[in-house]
Amino acid sequence: MNSPAMPAAWPGPLPDAAPPKDMAVYQLPTGSYETRAVFAFKGGSFRDKRNFAATAILVTHPQGDLLIDAGFGSGIAAHVHAQPWYARAPYQATGTASERLDASGYDRGRLRGVLITHSHWDHVSGLDQLHVPIWTNAAELHYAAQARDAKVFRAVSEGHHIHRYEFGDTPYLGFESSYDVYGDGSVVVVLAGGHTTGSVVVFVTLPAGKRYAFIGDLTWQLEGVRRLAERPLLMRKLADSDPGQVRQGLLRVASLAGLMQIIPAHDLRAYEGIPQLSAPPTPSPASGPAGPARPAR
Repeated sequence: MNSPAMPAAWPGPLPDAAPPKDMAVYQLPTGSYETRAVFAFKGGSFRDKRNFAATAILVTHPQGDLLIDAGFGSGIAAHVHAQPWYARAPYQATGTASERLDASGYDRGRLRGVLITHSHWDHVSGLDQLHVPIWTNAAELHYAAQARDAKVFRAVSEGHHIHRYEFGDTPYLGFESSYDVYGDGSVVVVLAGGHTTGSVVVFVTLPAGKRYAFIGDLTWQLEGVRRLAERPLLMRKLADSDPGQVRQGLLRVASLAGLMQIIPAHDLRAYEGIPQLSAPPTPSPASGPAGPARPAR
């Protein structure tokens, strides 16, 4: 495939959304692993070492909260070892999503489940400590049941309830089908496919109008969005079930870059501005009560 040209900006209006005023998003970094840019995108340098993020996103909503992906889990060492030799990389674990939730004083009863962008190990490892339903779709379940690179998912999903959502025929920002999680347009999942057969993009709209597109692995780094630097040919063959479909999804999200924050799951830079979920501060008698980290709303 020849390299694609940058798409024109999205020409239409953005979809309506009515997010509740107390909805927010937080990031829960769980660690990173090292990859050289030459393997991440066309034109990347071998000398350029990138730390690939493994970050879960917490969406808080009055109808119940969701995590988008799960990051690294307590079994990270075994999960890395389960990969083919060429896919193993030095990693640094900084605390699981489960541990971060507990350290913040988060009420686990609010968490409805983990909505995975796809079933690869570095998105689902943390399910080993998150005993809540896994939200996914039929195409991804079919992929995960047989794919070699979904071995970790099959292990960590044992005993979990699977909440299988279905896409409607309503188009959303150029994608043919969508699923409105809360029915208010605040969190909308679209079928992207191509990386895995059921991989998705999750669009989130906050009360103040801020919009995000959590695009999973349509691209691994922001260069894929900003200049359509796709994965190198070898990596497309190894990592993608349908490289042509990945390209179409990437073109769609690149056209939205001026309208919302696009977040490739593994680019640390992409999470800028999303607050981390932190422990409630201890008030100082001298200074009075202090507020928690300001959520993204």
